[in-house]
Amino acid sequence: MTSRPLHVAVLLGSVRPGRFGPVVGSWFADRVEGRDDLTVDLVDLAVPEQLTARLAAADAFVVVTPEYNHSYPGRLKEVIDAHFVEWQARPVGFVSYGGLSGGLRAVEHLRAVFAELQAVTIRETVSFHGGSQRFTAEGQPHDRADCDAAAYRLLDQLAWWGHALRDARAARPYAAA
Repeated sequence: MTSRPLHVAVLLGSVRPGRFGPVVGSWFADRVEGRDDLTVDLVDLAVPEQLTARLAAADAFVVVTPEYNHSYPGRLKEVIDAHFVEWQARPVGFVSYGGLSGGLRAVEHLRAVFAELQAVTIRETVSFHGGSQRFTAEGQPHDRADCDAAAYRLLDQLAWWGHALRDARAARPYAAA
């Protein structure tokens, strides 16, 4: 077993002008930074510099996504489809926002896509129905204690799977199709 921190890439899935994703992503990345067992790389898909290298360096992922037309953003789809081995045998968690469903329909679509890419999706999610109305002007959720608790449950599961899968990949290369 390895003891070095797990490197988590937090992906901002929306690239639309005026998007709310950076607020949600920054809040979540702060939760990751507060842990000794994790490091974070906040990856903004609107600024695709060194994207493949940053994805390849990650031990685990958290996708921050809005819901567009009952699914996830097109740019996020392009990035997912343009990569393959970067997702394999790695855990993926989700933070979603927007509308009455809080982005959960987008998350359900993403679960099927990541399963096809041989990634392990985390059961716990963090979801904000109504998006921006759930946050203060300072970028914190109005119900911060509950939201933090949900984020920490997601991160606990992500860390467990991330360490288990990283150790397994180090012991034996992943047998991909």
